Formats: sequence, structure tokens, C-alpha cells
Amino acid sequence: MGIYIPNRQQSLRLLAIAGLVATLTACGSDSDDLPTPPVPPAPPPPPPVDVSYDVTVTNLTNAQPLSPVAVVLHDEGNLWTIGESASVALEQMAEGGDTAELRALSVVLAEASGAAPIGPGGSETISITIQDNEMANISITTMLVNTNDAFTGLNAWSLADLAVGDSWTTVTRAYDAGTEANSEAAGTMPGPADGGEGFNAVRDDADFVALHPGVVTGDDGLGSSVLTVLHKIDNPVVRITITRTE
Repeated sequence: MGIYIPNRQQSLRLLAIAGLVATLTACGSDSDDLPTPPVPPAPPPPPPVDVSYDVTVTNLTNAQPLSPVAVVLHDEGNLWTIGESASVALEQMAEGGDTAELRALSVVLAEASGAAPIGPGGSETISITIQDNEMANISITTMLVNTNDAFTGLNAWSLADLAVGDSWTTVTRAYDAGTEANSEAAGTMPGPADGGEGFNAVRDDADFVALHPGVVTGDDGLGSSVLTVLHKIDNPVVRITITRTE
């Protein structure tokens, strides 16, 4: 077989092709020197979403005003447990109607307070808002002020299933904080039937939360009591309606 020898024109064409290949190869080797395109900025976080509820509390008693109602939202914990000692914060509310310590507990994510006591047959609507949380629990507490340490409310109820526009209604009964003996004696109750002492740090009762046994008045033969049959407690004592508004 003979050896192929290109003529001059073919040789020039081969040299041109070889030069083009070399140029392209050289361009490829410079690709690392090209400027890096800028990284686009991260999108801003979505604005916080308000989740709001209206809580309507109605006093169903005959002659037991309710202290200003506390409403708190929290992810964990209970404000009280049947059979266990009341916290000092719960004691302050149950004996004197003061909810400041309850609303300041570390588990509380949002809180609101009623504007004033709620008289028998009266009601109040309290609004509360939390951001970016549709799974919170709600607790509601108030003292029956013509007693030594009776209170009522809702304890750690989940709001997870309540959609915008939904409402839920329940009734609650009276509890005994177990921190003060139910003597009903003059000077021991803060309500208008007595105008006596509220919170006292001394615990002289069973020292555990229980369902309230009921008011035993002077009309029932309790000689020390300044209460009358009008102040007796018939369960339920409160109706609560919770409406998610946004």
C-alpha cells in the first residue's frame, strides 16, 4: 500500500483545522477564569400570621361574682391538676382573684385579662392573639369571689381543630384550690358578701386541688359563715364560648 502525501493545498487546510482545534482547546482551559455569577438573594421570610380568638365567659351563678378572667395560650403544661398542690400563682388567683402571676408563667405564649369582675348573669368577651401558632392550648381561670378559694375555668384545652370562623362552647364547674379552709368566716373572703382578706400565704386546708364540695352557709347551720343560701354553688358555674376570628 502506498503512502499518502498531501499536496500543498491539503496541507494548508490540515494546518488550519489543527489551529482551530488548538484555539478551542485553549478557550476551554480558560473557563475557570470567568467571573462567578452572583448568588440571588434569599427570599424574605413570610410575614407573621396572626391567629386570634374571642373568648366569651358567662357567669351562671346566682350570687357569685367572678374575678377578672385570665386567658392564656401555651404549648405545654397545666394551670392545675386535680389531686396535686396548687401553685402559688393559682393560689393567688383562687384566694384573691389576682391573675398576674398566672399570666406571667414561663409556659405562657400569649395572655389577656378581663377588664372587670363579671356579675351573676353577666358576660364578657376577651380577645387574644398569637403569631404563627394554630396548635396552642388555651387555659381560662377566674375566682368565685364570695368563697375562700373556689375557682373555675378551662385547663389546657387544644385549639388545633378550631378553624377560622369556628366556635366551641362548654360549661365548667367549681374547683377548690385546697389552700384555704372553707370557713366562710367574716374577713376571710374578698367578695362583696364579706369584703375581707384575699390571698394569704398560709395553707390551712387539704393542700390539693379538688372539685369544690359546695358552699355551706349560715342558713345551712354553719355558724361561722357570713354567706347565705343565695351564695350556694350549683354546677355548672360558667359557660365559655371560644371563636377563632382569624
